[in-house]
Amino acid sequence: MPNTLSEWLEYQQQTHPNSIELGLARVREVWQRMGSPRAAAEIITVGGTNGKGSTVAMLDTMLRASGYRVGTYTSPHLIRYNERIRIQGEEAGDAALVAAFERIEQARAGLPLTYFEFGTLAALDLLARAQLDVAVLEVGLGGRLDAINIVDADIAVVTTVDLDHMDWLGPDRDSIGREKAGIARAGRPLIIGDHLPPQGLLQAAAETGAEVWRIDTDFGVQAGPDDWDWWSADRSLASLPTPALAAPVQRDNAATAIAALHARDRRRPEARPWVQPEALAEALRTVRIQARLQRLDIDSPGPEVYLDVAHNPQAAASLARWLQQTVAAPVQAVYGALADKDVAGVFAALGDHIEHWHLVGLDPWTPRGLPAAALAEALRRASPQAGYTIHPDLATAVAAARQAAALRDEPLVLAMGSFYIAGEMLKLYASAR
Repeated sequence: MPNTLSEWLEYQQQTHPNSIELGLARVREVWQRMGSPRAAAEIITVGGTNGKGSTVAMLDTMLRASGYRVGTYTSPHLIRYNERIRIQGEEAGDAALVAAFERIEQARAGLPLTYFEFGTLAALDLLARAQLDVAVLEVGLGGRLDAINIVDADIAVVTTVDLDHMDWLGPDRDSIGREKAGIARAGRPLIIGDHLPPQGLLQAAAETGAEVWRIDTDFGVQAGPDDWDWWSADRSLASLPTPALAAPVQRDNAATAIAALHARDRRRPEARPWVQPEALAEALRTVRIQARLQRLDIDSPGPEVYLDVAHNPQAAASLARWLQQTVAAPVQAVYGALADKDVAGVFAALGDHIEHWHLVGLDPWTPRGLPAAALAEALRRASPQAGYTIHPDLATAVAAARQAAALRDEPLVLAMGSFYIAGEMLKLYASAR
């Protein structure tokens, strides 16, 4: 049996022939053998195409600011596997993870599990042992057949729906929306943060019998120049601070998180409320999550570097809106992508805002990585006039982008496109903030 965390993670990648195997039968069987541990007294699941990580971070920060004991499960990680499971904001330790994996191994008794299923069961096990008030669980892929969906959550959230993981979830937003609606439960709130939700999502939610809350219909944002108001049919919160997370879309994520808290308070009026306005305001001022328009501290003079995990057209469009509001001229971009991503859509969304693309292949890091030459070919097809340079590694690409930005008097460099890019950037610049 493996001994260290790294040995366990390597072992897990060998116990199942596929890295992804959607379906609940195997993981539910092992979970039940473990005693069906419930992650917390109350559980929120968060699915969607983009905005999941930010919404989890906001829910975690808001609830802890209100005095609740909270645990979270997210994926993927950026630097350390331990990031995936946090209790009161602290990463799970190696010893705790190893112990959880040992319990899972004993319970599975040879039943194959994927790497992600191991991690999900470890999260449920460790969170259950932490005696939490609330667990916030991010859905990995889709919803209906994702391992997290063995849990019956008290509240489900779908942040946005866009084209991603189409080989697994379907060819259009309706199909993908149906899959994501699979985390909803009859009679329980489903919070939808997408301004134009696909009919597939709404129809599937109605078929489930969930209590649907839609942004712009059942709750929403009234934006001001320096603050904003949150509203619903029966409550409003005025003069909330702009979230510390930079992108304009973060107000929508914050509003969606608050709607989840308010929906719970309406369902359980006898319980201590989750919506505590002063705590919410403090949480919005202090919430942090890495690689979401994160400014890096680079110990050398030159243009600033921002890091973002935008890896599909919807996320790229959000990034383009931020650039339009923040900088007056096109910027230098460092970009790498996985082979299954719509890179043409990313190029189209950001094209007018990028002066020059510095391309990095992800194939040295993962079999799913797109080589730089293939990325360049996709750029030539999408935007024949776009300037680009292929670089042998990330450090070289960032250095070249910063040098070019300095020569052109451009204000910043944008590193983007993948959690692999983000993780390597954070390793390169350990003082990131």
